[in-house]
Amino acid sequence: MQRTPRRIATGLTALATTLLLSLSLSPTPAQAATHNPVVFVHGLSSSASSWDDWAGYFRTDGYAAGELDAWSYDWAQSNVTTAQQLATEIRNVLARTGASKVDLVVHSMGTLSARYYLKNLGGTSYVDDFVSTAGVNHGTSTASWCAWLYTSCAEMNTGSSFLTSLNSGDETPGSVSYASYWSNCDDALTPDTTAILSGATNVEVGCVSHTDMNNDHGVYEQVRDFIG
Repeated sequence: MQRTPRRIATGLTALATTLLLSLSLSPTPAQAATHNPVVFVHGLSSSASSWDDWAGYFRTDGYAAGELDAWSYDWAQSNVTTAQQLATEIRNVLARTGASKVDLVVHSMGTLSARYYLKNLGGTSYVDDFVSTAGVNHGTSTASWCAWLYTSCAEMNTGSSFLTSLNSGDETPGSVSYASYWSNCDDALTPDTTAILSGATNVEVGCVSHTDMNNDHGVYEQVRDFIG
């Protein structure tokens, strides 16, 4: 018997309904895991652009642009003020991305405001991994040239009251994973070992200049693997 157009339409409708029901009952593919957003903090006499190379490397290695946050601040001001601004920046990043924590990657003097945030402003609740590159963690005598000009530089000078307070007690507080990468020929850090943090994974990367520490691809790969 030849089928009528109505019977054909009814059959097609039933087939479509079956397919749709099958699709709706099929398990939804697992969503790919996202990265912690990375917040970059630059150092003295610098800006967000100092992270351009590493931001590019992170994107090449699968990070979305929205997961990378390099911001600029007034590097002449007190590191305490910068730490307060960093707290706001991280809150904004978390709100924008929906993440619960960030990874904090810092260079040179940036380690001082970042560590102040972690120690004194509740930052350990919002940071998963902390990475210092060429960090002036215990001060440097080379800061004496600018200590009389800038508050931030005076705080970075070896033996300052800011550093004494920052490094008192636990240098790596909370459940954050800490790492410090340092060079054995860093002219800006005197001595080079000022970068070492008690309780952190401390890595001597060989002879890399101070300004190249957050541009060098070999150092980047180690940082990427640490926070990955």
